[in-house]
Amino acid sequence: MTADELAVLFNRYGDDVFRFAYSYTRHAADAEDVCQSVFCRLAEGRTELEPGKEKSWLLTSAANACKNRFRFLRRWEGLPLEAAESVPDKEEQAVLEAVLSLPEKYRAPVHLYYYEGYSQGEIARILGLRLTAVQTRMQRARAMLKEALSDDDSI
Repeated sequence: MTADELAVLFNRYGDDVFRFAYSYTRHAADAEDVCQSVFCRLAEGRTELEPGKEKSWLLTSAANACKNRFRFLRRWEGLPLEAAESVPDKEEQAVLEAVLSLPEKYRAPVHLYYYEGYSQGEIARILGLRLTAVQTRMQRARAMLKEALSDDDSI
């Protein structure tokens, strides 16, 4: 892969990879490290990307890098939400806080489905899970979000 092709992919998908990594790690510095490792791996040229599947490969690689990172580092303290992303209104802020408070195994599918627009089948492939596992996690995550948001009097 040429430097120009890599730059195009980074400009197009770098923010998506960072946001996805942040949804896993809940720490900006860790998300930056994951994002960098994904693009460095791509730059090494040991992989061929299917045309039209670049984003999927990058997010799959980010998921794997996050999992590997947490095998060695079990840091779950997060950056204050305000520093991670500014959200314009109170309702969106409450939803984002609720999503980020989900356990990682539920947070990743929710992020991929609602923020990245992937189908449950694509999420299963990206995360290396069975479709039924993704469906179950989505159902449980929705129930947790419904409970968390119904308890929140601020929205």
